[in-house]
Amino acid sequence: MKKIFFTLITLLTYCGLQAQTYDQWIDKSFELIEQDSLSAAAETLKQAMRTEPANPRNFLLWSNLGTIQRRLNQKEEALQSYTAALSINPFSTTVLHNRATLYTEVDNIDKAIADYNLIILRDSLDPEARYCRGLLFIEKKDYLSAEQDFEHILAANEKSVRGRMGYATLEKMRENYVESERIYNYLLSELPKESALYLGRAELFYKMGKNGRAMSDINKIFNEGEPDAYTYVLRGKIKLAQFEKKAAAKDFETALQMGYDPKRINELMELCK
Repeated sequence: MKKIFFTLITLLTYCGLQAQTYDQWIDKSFELIEQDSLSAAAETLKQAMRTEPANPRNFLLWSNLGTIQRRLNQKEEALQSYTAALSINPFSTTVLHNRATLYTEVDNIDKAIADYNLIILRDSLDPEARYCRGLLFIEKKDYLSAEQDFEHILAANEKSVRGRMGYATLEKMRENYVESERIYNYLLSELPKESALYLGRAELFYKMGKNGRAMSDINKIFNEGEPDAYTYVLRGKIKLAQFEKKAAAKDFETALQMGYDPKRINELMELCK
């Protein structure tokens, strides 16, 4: 009798799930997101798409699913979801931006650049795409292409912070440290609370061997902002340069827990021994 009872309960639950409409599944996903139940929200979006696999609005659901998976650190799954969204609407600059930044996170620079290329083909004035692509060109040591992107930004808006930040980074990588510092100092005089500028200048000071000044900039981020994994890595490298090996190792461990590249962390941890 108990077995029959539980079977009926299971069937009734299944029927209740099947009775949910496409829009009800979507509404439920929003409720779960608000409750920070991200895994459950992801499943409701999948169920919505199973309910109506040909619905053109699935483009948005795939996009939302990708963003949820990204927050869950399911990066490969998120890339697949963004790609599915683009298979429905290949010209969505929002999804292309999201996928490009995710490709950057997983160190697939060429694919990230390819996505930014598509965005710029549709909107040559998109400053975010130009800036991010310029930084990726710097990663590839294609300094001329990077300079062209930053120049394009400044041609459209000579006061652009992104354009000037791009040049500060470019000059830093070209080892034109004096010019890079000049740009960072100017930007910080205009935007004294911008943590990205302190991080960039801290990296510059570290490269120049000015570890005390680098640590001063890093401390501003920790005191006033929300440091990311790279900020912990940079602080660890500065501490390592100051022969504080235990403190450096602690920062590297924190960066690892935040999702930083394990291979790179292992290399840095070897220097702490």
